[in-house]
Amino acid sequence: MSRIGKNPVPLPDGVSVTIADQTVTAKGKLGELSAWFTDDVEITQDGNVIVVAPREGAPRARQMWGMSRSVINNLVLGVSQGFNKKLEITGVGYRAQVQGRDLVLQLGFSHEVRYPMPEGIDIKCPDQTTIEISGADKQKVGQVAAEIRGYRPPEPYKGKGVRYSGEYIVRKEGKKK
Repeated sequence: MSRIGKNPVPLPDGVSVTIADQTVTAKGKLGELSAWFTDDVEITQDGNVIVVAPREGAPRARQMWGMSRSVINNLVLGVSQGFNKKLEITGVGYRAQVQGRDLVLQLGFSHEVRYPMPEGIDIKCPDQTTIEISGADKQKVGQVAAEIRGYRPPEPYKGKGVRYSGEYIVRKEGKKK
């Protein structure tokens, strides 16, 4: 039994879900998201909850059961609350700012790095060393955060770079004389 898959997905107020074939579409105040699922799982709506069950005789059904439930839950949470990630910038002269639909990063290179905001993603800089990424699609929010962090990941000696908020950097000891 899948511990995650057996839990039904509750639908909050203001969220409507339609199930057509193996495609689930969720509409809410933050937009509309949809996902296609394999035939190995059976998706049904019971009033205010969505139930995911494995199909009998499908060899991959048990593998896809919990993942399908998690993806549906992320769709519902995304259109109702949204997701956000916070990045912190550490380093002398390292800073970020939003100019129009671009995030401009100065990360110690000879040039500034311009990152265009993808559709459906909102990026804010409350101060020069903090970046807040928000959107309805959990995968897209995480991907954007990873791409921005990838420009200058934190290094282990001084900890300079872009890191997730709350991320612990294992520090190394420098050279000894």
